[in-house]
Amino acid sequence: MKLVIFGLSISSSWGNGHATLWRGLCRALHQRNHKILFFEHNTPYYEATRDSTEIPGVTLVLYSQWEQIRERARNELKEADVGIVTSYCPDGILASELVLDSPAVRVFYDLDTPITIDALEAGDPIRYIGPRGLRDFDLVLSYTGGGALDALKEKLGAPIVAPLYGSVDPDTHRPTASEEKYRADLSYLGTYAANRQAALECLFLKPARKRRNRRFLIGGALYPSSFPWEENIAYIPHVSPGKHPAFYCSSRLTLNITRRPMAKLGYCPSGRLFEAAACGTPILSDSWQGLEEFFVPGQEILTASEATDTVEALELSEAELGKISKAARARALEDHSADRRASELEQILQNVTSRTLEVEHVGNYSSGGSGQ
Repeated sequence: MKLVIFGLSISSSWGNGHATLWRGLCRALHQRNHKILFFEHNTPYYEATRDSTEIPGVTLVLYSQWEQIRERARNELKEADVGIVTSYCPDGILASELVLDSPAVRVFYDLDTPITIDALEAGDPIRYIGPRGLRDFDLVLSYTGGGALDALKEKLGAPIVAPLYGSVDPDTHRPTASEEKYRADLSYLGTYAANRQAALECLFLKPARKRRNRRFLIGGALYPSSFPWEENIAYIPHVSPGKHPAFYCSSRLTLNITRRPMAKLGYCPSGRLFEAAACGTPILSDSWQGLEEFFVPGQEILTASEATDTVEALELSEAELGKISKAARARALEDHSADRRASELEQILQNVTSRTLEVEHVGNYSSGGSGQ
């Protein structure tokens, strides 16, 4: 298949979880003999923080103005099997118009469904979805499952919805040597977000104050100067995707925190969960509906709802943590690899294409029958 994608950024992972997901998924699709063309608006922020332009299997088209690539995009879509527009694509509405006017299977992939739904409920504008919502697409994919799928149908008119969760590239994320600068008893990797701050305060900052003899580490962009740092909390403003394995493997335990809107809807696994698991690092996560669909609490992952849970997790023995991390790694490689998601995407697209052909066949038959 030839897939033409209009997305946020695949070239910069700074404050952008989309990039890591797309890199792994596109690599897996390429290995399965698919061709990918990715159109990315060359915004100043991502241009200044670009950390990858050579992505295996991807033809990356960077552009400054939509008019520069509109005709090329239109022509590429004429020859494409699938056209995909994603949430937070800077030219999402314009790209959607091209995709919807093309012969390709027309797909919208919402990588930020809880944020989309929250904006709708608040009456706020959504810059990447047009006034007709998602009713004209053949398929809507969602990074979030559960009730989010119903919301996409009910609030935006999506005709067919399916979850396509995050994943991990085992060739990139695997056990590796630790590095002193990433050494920590508990680490947290994530861009600053106000809607994660309460959970970070409870599950990370309070335990750091309670266990000042332990070393804590945060990696991620956009943390404000007013952030309440402690002496035993180290900070690294950006950890490039290539350094994620070393970051995780230098941690005795790593923390996952879910954004509030995502936790509210549930079925919202962060790609960080799969990355850390594939690296063989024990994970402590906040709890949300559907978590057990991805990792078994108590066996493959630890969960926490208050500071004492984090403190207790830090006191577990190496043997106990090792047993959990081994089970999580096996689960991640079996069920959450990029190749597994690529296979799921192929099956979803095949089902949609078969259904479309069936509908067209029935329609043509009915029209012909009425004319006789």
